[in-house]
Amino acid sequence: MGVTYKYFGAPDGATAARVPISMRPEELGGDELGMNGMFTKIKPETMAAMVLTGIEGVPLHKVPPLELVVLHPDYAVVKLPMTVVNPLRGIGEEAVGAAAFIWSTVPDRGGPRDAFNVYQLLHEWQDFSHRLHEAGHQPYCLVWP
Repeated sequence: MGVTYKYFGAPDGATAARVPISMRPEELGGDELGMNGMFTKIKPETMAAMVLTGIEGVPLHKVPPLELVVLHPDYAVVKLPMTVVNPLRGIGEEAVGAAAFIWSTVPDRGGPRDAFNVYQLLHEWQDFSHRLHEAGHQPYCLVWP
């Protein structure tokens, strides 16, 4: 089994750091961290690069690093820059489709991804970005092996 990433929103780093440590990700409900989260196998660095290069046109080497909030032997919490979720709120179908196509051509360890799968993922992220904005939260990721 690989690493699972749970993306969630929190008002600040102190709140984000108080993650449940006794539960496995598959046991967590939707609102235990104050925001409907998203489980995925996609790394936060990849997500940041996908949005910033595919939508904002930022060169890959200029994608900002993630901020480490907690490093524990059993898990880690990282903060994603708001520049990763904010651009998704204002774009339409054409921009999402174009970003999905661009990202589908970028080879990763598993080879290029199907553009439609990337398109669906970006839509999930678009919904997530709206929920974050409405709650006044910032994006975080719980990394659990």
